[in-house]
Amino acid sequence: MYKSKINYQQATFLTSAPDIKALPADEGIEVAFAGRSNAGKSSALNTLTRQNSLARTSKTPGRTQLINTFSLDEQRRLIDLPGYGFAKVPLTVKEKWQKSLAEYLMKRTSLKGLVVLMDIRHPLKDLDQDLIHWAVGSDLPVLILLTKADKLGPGARKKTLLEVREATLAFMGDITVHAFSSLNKLGLPELEQVLDLWYGVGTDSETAPL
Repeated sequence: MYKSKINYQQATFLTSAPDIKALPADEGIEVAFAGRSNAGKSSALNTLTRQNSLARTSKTPGRTQLINTFSLDEQRRLIDLPGYGFAKVPLTVKEKWQKSLAEYLMKRTSLKGLVVLMDIRHPLKDLDQDLIHWAVGSDLPVLILLTKADKLGPGARKKTLLEVREATLAFMGDITVHAFSSLNKLGLPELEQVLDLWYGVGTDSETAPL
């Protein structure tokens, strides 16, 4: 079992920003979490940090349209990007957020990795693929977390995992794929191992299981 070198439980809320101009100084290391509004992103962040309400979960997907920043220490931050793909907001709001997202991915030099969360039952939707293309085009490593993995049996879960891994080869980027469940902590050690590596404290000589 991989033991994290960073204490993610010490994460604290730093700020909410409407765009990159209002974010903290562009220094140190940031890792961003992004995904469709029903992909379980807030639950994954809460599971990672062992906090029940660090990232607010909502029964109304897409309610939060700000970039939320959490501090791990003086040099390392977690970034919670707003959920995308939601239908119950005006088109102007969607367009503004898409512009902010593109600006963040392309201009934020402290961003060192992107975690893209997808419901394991509905992976690689068009917007997910757009986001991965953006990241690869910006030379960012990507970790795909197939969330809600407890909704599938072990056989179906492994089949989907392998299919997504094979499909991501076409992106020609640094992409890792793991199954994840906030309910039973499946995939949590693998998530921590990738984040540790991106934050500069891990080692890629350790091999994570499926």
